[in-house]
Amino acid sequence: MEKPFAFTTKEFNAVRQKIRSLTGINLADSKDNMVYSRLSRRLRALNLTTFQAYLDYLDTHQDETEHFINSLTTNLTSFFREAHHFEQLSEYLHQHTGPLRIWCTASSSGEEPYSIAMTCAEARGSLSTNVKIYASDIDSRMLERARAGIYPIDQVEKLSLARRKRFFHRGKGSNAGKARVVAELRNSIHFFQQNLLATEFAIDPGLDIVFCRNVMIYFDKPTQEIIVKRIIKLMKPNGWYIAGHSENFNHLTAIMRARGKTIYQVNGNQI
Repeated sequence: MEKPFAFTTKEFNAVRQKIRSLTGINLADSKDNMVYSRLSRRLRALNLTTFQAYLDYLDTHQDETEHFINSLTTNLTSFFREAHHFEQLSEYLHQHTGPLRIWCTASSSGEEPYSIAMTCAEARGSLSTNVKIYASDIDSRMLERARAGIYPIDQVEKLSLARRKRFFHRGKGSNAGKARVVAELRNSIHFFQQNLLATEFAIDPGLDIVFCRNVMIYFDKPTQEIIVKRIIKLMKPNGWYIAGHSENFNHLTAIMRARGKTIYQVNGNQI
């Protein structure tokens, strides 16, 4: 089937350069079809007929930048994804019973920070805990979904019955087929927009744990190191940096050391 818009290699490279300059994300050569599919929606929404016209529009309309970033960021997540991290978090919470601060750096549509919040509630025995949870994302649409805490019922039904009863309300009437995170859990998380490429993060230092999972795979090695070091500066000595299954930071032993499966502990002699 013929595509309604022409999309040249030059235009694809211009898109890659633009998203890298805005977010640090490196789009692989193989992502041309993904870029075409997602940005075609913006062309239609703006009644534009060529990708070059869209690139020109992007350069002259600041408000389109957010749509551009939202279109090209990937949001793959689920509740308790990479479950071993939450098992380790539960152990940490039982060993450290005092106040804690946890940052989820890429909250997407909210499943990860809500999994963190559920783990905290279970470990502390209450929906009201002494753990402050922060959750950020670059994608404003995903943050709206995360704050709402509404999910398809089939996604929630993958959780245990105990968790479904304790942490979700099943939708009725027009909301049938959906479930919503209980208000106490939603209100326990502070959601905010954050570009990890920014030189300043909108969060105070003194973090005990940072979840930054399956994020660094979108950056090149030098950018990864810059971002990790900025995050580490916000963490307490011996705090935990939790990475994704495909990420490895064993080359950064000067600032953190491996202590488990993709879990790193911040050294006392931070940079």
